[in-house]
Amino acid sequence: MSENDANRTTIGRQWTDASRHAVNSYVEANNALFAAIGIDRDEPDSGAEQTEAPVVEIAYGDAEWMMERSVDEYDELGVGEYVRFTKPLVDADVNAFAQASGDTNRLHLDDAFAEATRFDGRIVHGTLVAGTISAALARLPGLTIYLSQDLEFNAPVRIGDVVTAECEIVEDLGEHRYRLSTAVYDQDDRAVIEGEAVVLIDPDVDQ
Repeated sequence: MSENDANRTTIGRQWTDASRHAVNSYVEANNALFAAIGIDRDEPDSGAEQTEAPVVEIAYGDAEWMMERSVDEYDELGVGEYVRFTKPLVDADVNAFAQASGDTNRLHLDDAFAEATRFDGRIVHGTLVAGTISAALARLPGLTIYLSQDLEFNAPVRIGDVVTAECEIVEDLGEHRYRLSTAVYDQDDRAVIEGEAVVLIDPDVDQ
Protein backbone atom coordinates (compact mmCIF):
# COMPACT_ATOMS: atom_id res chain seq x y z
CA MET A 1 0.00 0.00 0.00
CA SER A 2 1.40 3.42 -0.98
CA GLU A 3 1.78 6.27 1.51
CA ASN A 4 -1.09 8.14 -0.20
CA ASP A 5 -3.36 5.09 0.03
CA ALA A 6 -2.45 4.68 3.70
CA ASN A 7 -3.26 8.33 4.36
CA ARG A 8 -6.62 8.01 2.61
CA THR A 9 -7.41 4.88 4.63
CA THR A 10 -6.51 6.67 7.86
CA ILE A 11 -8.65 9.67 6.94
CA GLY A 12 -11.58 7.40 6.11
CA ARG A 13 -11.34 5.58 9.43
CA GLN A 14 -11.05 8.79 11.41
CA TRP A 15 -13.95 10.30 9.45
CA THR A 16 -16.07 7.26 10.29
CA ASP A 17 -15.22 7.38 14.00
CA ALA A 18 -15.74 11.12 14.29
CA SER A 19 -19.08 11.02 12.52
CA ARG A 20 -20.64 7.97 14.18
CA HIS A 21 -21.53 9.82 17.40
CA ALA A 22 -23.05 12.71 15.46
CA VAL A 23 -25.21 10.37 13.41
CA ASN A 24 -26.47 8.53 16.46
CA SER A 25 -27.47 11.86 17.99
CA TYR A 26 -29.15 12.86 14.73
CA VAL A 27 -31.22 9.66 14.60
CA GLU A 28 -32.21 9.94 18.26
CA ALA A 29 -33.32 13.54 17.71
CA ASN A 30 -35.32 12.47 14.66
CA ASN A 31 -37.10 9.75 16.65
CA ALA A 32 -37.82 12.18 19.47
CA LEU A 33 -39.29 14.66 17.01
CA PHE A 34 -41.88 12.19 15.71
CA ALA A 35 -42.84 11.25 19.27
CA ALA A 36 -43.18 14.90 20.24
CA ILE A 37 -45.27 15.90 17.25
CA GLY A 38 -47.92 13.24 17.91
CA ILE A 39 -49.47 13.55 14.47
CA ASP A 40 -52.73 11.60 14.00
CA ARG A 41 -52.24 10.09 10.54
CA ASP A 42 -55.90 9.05 10.37
CA GLU A 43 -57.05 12.68 10.30
CA PRO A 44 -55.65 14.74 7.40
CA ASP A 45 -55.11 18.47 7.97
CA SER A 46 -58.28 20.10 6.66
CA GLY A 47 -56.32 23.26 5.90
CA ALA A 48 -53.65 21.54 3.83
CA GLU A 49 -53.58 22.25 0.13
CA GLN A 50 -54.62 19.23 -1.92
CA THR A 51 -53.02 18.24 -5.21
CA GLU A 52 -53.72 15.58 -7.78
CA ALA A 53 -50.04 15.19 -8.75
CA PRO A 54 -48.98 11.49 -8.67
CA VAL A 55 -45.86 12.37 -6.67
CA VAL A 56 -46.84 15.08 -4.21
CA GLU A 57 -43.25 15.61 -3.01
CA ILE A 58 -42.37 17.15 -6.40
CA ALA A 59 -44.33 20.25 -5.35
CA TYR A 60 -41.63 20.89 -2.76
CA GLY A 61 -38.75 20.12 -5.07
CA ASP A 62 -36.06 21.97 -7.00
CA ALA A 63 -35.11 21.87 -10.66
CA GLU A 64 -31.72 20.32 -9.84
CA TRP A 65 -33.20 17.51 -7.76
CA MET A 66 -33.88 14.15 -9.41
CA MET A 67 -35.88 11.17 -8.18
CA GLU A 68 -36.31 7.64 -9.49
CA ARG A 69 -38.38 4.89 -7.89
CA SER A 70 -39.30 1.41 -8.99
CA VAL A 71 -43.00 1.60 -8.00
CA ASP A 72 -45.54 4.40 -7.72
CA GLU A 73 -48.28 2.62 -5.76
CA TYR A 74 -48.21 1.81 -2.05
CA ASP A 75 -49.63 -1.69 -2.62
CA GLU A 76 -46.66 -2.51 -4.86
CA LEU A 77 -44.05 -2.07 -2.12
CA GLY A 78 -41.99 -5.18 -1.41
CA VAL A 79 -38.54 -6.71 -1.39
CA GLY A 80 -36.41 -5.41 -4.25
CA GLU A 81 -38.24 -2.11 -4.73
CA TYR A 82 -36.04 0.96 -4.54
CA VAL A 83 -35.89 4.73 -4.63
CA ARG A 84 -33.05 7.08 -5.61
CA PHE A 85 -32.74 10.78 -4.88
CA THR A 86 -30.06 13.04 -6.38
CA LYS A 87 -29.10 16.61 -5.54
CA PRO A 88 -26.03 18.85 -5.44
CA LEU A 89 -24.82 19.82 -1.99
CA VAL A 90 -23.86 23.46 -2.41
CA ASP A 91 -22.54 26.18 -0.14
CA ALA A 92 -26.05 27.46 0.61
CA ASP A 93 -27.05 23.98 1.86
CA VAL A 94 -24.04 23.81 4.16
CA ASN A 95 -24.65 27.28 5.60
CA ALA A 96 -28.37 26.60 6.09
CA PHE A 97 -27.63 23.29 7.81
CA ALA A 98 -25.08 24.94 10.11
CA GLN A 99 -27.67 27.53 11.08
CA ALA A 100 -30.50 25.02 11.54
CA SER A 101 -28.48 22.42 13.45
CA GLY A 102 -26.06 24.66 15.32
CA ASP A 103 -23.12 22.66 13.95
CA THR A 104 -20.74 25.51 13.10
CA ASN A 105 -17.59 23.40 12.91
CA ARG A 106 -15.05 25.50 10.99
CA LEU A 107 -14.23 22.48 8.85
CA HIS A 108 -17.52 23.09 7.05
CA LEU A 109 -17.58 26.90 7.03
CA ASP A 110 -14.07 28.41 7.07
CA ASP A 111 -12.00 27.98 3.89
CA ALA A 112 -8.67 29.04 5.41
CA PHE A 113 -9.12 26.79 8.43
CA ALA A 114 -10.30 23.79 6.39
CA GLU A 115 -7.42 24.06 3.91
CA ALA A 116 -4.96 23.51 6.77
CA THR A 117 -6.66 20.26 7.83
CA ARG A 118 -6.20 16.72 6.53
CA PHE A 119 -9.11 17.34 4.15
CA ASP A 120 -7.39 20.21 2.28
CA GLY A 121 -10.62 22.20 2.13
CA ARG A 122 -14.16 22.47 3.38
CA ILE A 123 -16.41 19.43 3.40
CA VAL A 124 -20.15 18.94 3.80
CA HIS A 125 -21.53 17.99 7.23
CA GLY A 126 -21.79 14.20 7.39
CA THR A 127 -25.32 14.37 8.75
CA LEU A 128 -26.34 16.67 5.89
CA VAL A 129 -25.10 14.09 3.41
CA ALA A 130 -26.95 11.39 5.36
CA GLY A 131 -30.07 13.54 5.18
CA THR A 132 -30.37 12.71 1.49
CA ILE A 133 -31.23 9.16 2.57
CA SER A 134 -34.20 10.55 4.48
CA ALA A 135 -35.10 12.58 1.39
CA ALA A 136 -35.07 9.42 -0.72
CA LEU A 137 -37.17 7.47 1.77
CA ALA A 138 -39.73 10.28 1.82
CA ARG A 139 -40.28 9.66 -1.88
CA LEU A 140 -41.41 6.06 -1.48
CA PRO A 141 -45.17 5.61 -1.98
CA GLY A 142 -46.98 6.17 1.32
CA LEU A 143 -45.92 7.93 4.51
CA THR A 144 -42.45 6.83 5.61
CA ILE A 145 -41.37 7.10 9.25
CA TYR A 146 -37.85 6.34 10.45
CA LEU A 147 -37.50 3.67 13.14
CA SER A 148 -33.73 3.23 12.99
CA GLN A 149 -30.72 4.05 10.83
CA ASP A 150 -27.19 2.64 10.97
CA LEU A 151 -24.51 4.43 8.95
CA GLU A 152 -20.83 4.16 8.13
CA PHE A 153 -19.03 7.16 6.65
CA ASN A 154 -16.50 6.03 4.05
CA ALA A 155 -15.34 9.36 2.64
CA PRO A 156 -16.03 13.09 2.90
CA VAL A 157 -18.19 15.01 0.42
CA ARG A 158 -16.88 18.27 -1.02
CA ILE A 159 -18.89 21.47 -1.37
CA GLY A 160 -20.60 21.33 -4.75
CA ASP A 161 -20.53 17.55 -5.12
CA VAL A 162 -23.63 15.89 -6.53
CA VAL A 163 -24.79 12.96 -4.41
CA THR A 164 -27.33 10.20 -4.95
CA ALA A 165 -29.03 8.43 -2.07
CA GLU A 166 -30.23 4.92 -2.91
CA CYS A 167 -32.55 2.87 -0.71
CA GLU A 168 -33.71 -0.67 -1.48
CA ILE A 169 -36.15 -2.82 0.48
CA VAL A 170 -34.35 -5.99 1.53
CA GLU A 171 -36.86 -7.43 4.00
CA ASP A 172 -40.57 -7.12 4.77
CA LEU A 173 -40.79 -7.21 8.57
CA GLY A 174 -44.59 -7.20 8.68
CA GLU A 175 -47.05 -4.64 10.04
CA HIS A 176 -45.92 -2.06 7.43
CA ARG A 177 -42.29 -2.25 8.59
CA TYR A 178 -39.39 -2.74 6.18
CA ARG A 179 -35.64 -3.12 6.38
CA LEU A 180 -33.71 -1.31 3.66
CA SER A 181 -30.14 -1.06 2.49
CA THR A 182 -29.14 2.60 2.31
CA ALA A 183 -26.19 4.27 0.61
CA VAL A 184 -25.08 7.65 -0.71
CA TYR A 185 -22.88 7.89 -3.80
CA ASP A 186 -20.96 10.88 -5.09
CA GLN A 187 -20.74 11.90 -8.76
CA ASP A 188 -17.84 9.46 -9.22
CA ASP A 189 -20.09 6.59 -8.08
CA ARG A 190 -18.12 6.21 -4.86
CA ALA A 191 -20.15 5.02 -1.85
CA VAL A 192 -19.45 7.81 0.64
CA ILE A 193 -22.03 6.47 3.12
CA GLU A 194 -23.40 2.96 3.58
CA GLY A 195 -25.84 1.54 6.07
CA GLU A 196 -29.23 0.07 6.82
CA ALA A 197 -32.57 1.50 7.89
CA VAL A 198 -35.80 0.19 9.37
CA VAL A 199 -38.87 2.22 8.50
CA LEU A 200 -42.61 2.16 8.97
CA ILE A 201 -44.53 2.95 5.79
CA ASP A 202 -48.22 3.77 6.20
CA PRO A 203 -50.63 4.52 3.37
CA ASP A 204 -50.94 8.21 2.56
CA VAL A 205 -53.61 9.93 4.63
CA ASP A 206 -55.60 10.74 1.48
CA GLN A 207 -55.70 7.13 0.29
